[in-house]
Amino acid sequence: MLEINNLSSAKIDKGFLEKTAGTVLKKELGKESYISLAFVGQARIKELNNIYRKKDKPTDVLSFEGEEGLGEIVICPDIVRENSKKFKTSFKKELAKVFIHGILHLLGYDHEKGLKRAKKMEKKQESYLSSLNL
Repeated sequence: MLEINNLSSAKIDKGFLEKTAGTVLKKELGKESYISLAFVGQARIKELNNIYRKKDKPTDVLSFEGEEGLGEIVICPDIVRENSKKFKTSFKKELAKVFIHGILHLLGYDHEKGLKRAKKMEKKQESYLSSLNL
């Protein structure tokens, strides 16, 4: 199950996000699980990034383990849009990429704990992204 709280001005395709989450969770867990997804502005994600990661800058996605289900993912659509232009890809594809990235973090993958783990996470992320046919 996916609960979405859009606290930004971005238009969000709930069906697409549900499909994306379902694709990853069914493959990784064999079932669906509860995820809370929040869309916030740059000021809020910068604040969260500073509090929880000690990085005083906005970011595209943050993941927080939860007590119920997998946890919460926070995405900043403004940063996703900037990155989509920077990487010359569509907003939808970049959004899917960061959402998958966040889900993988909730599942225990961590690219910041060594090159081997980073490569494993990146390979999974790219595999799921390509399976969406964007």
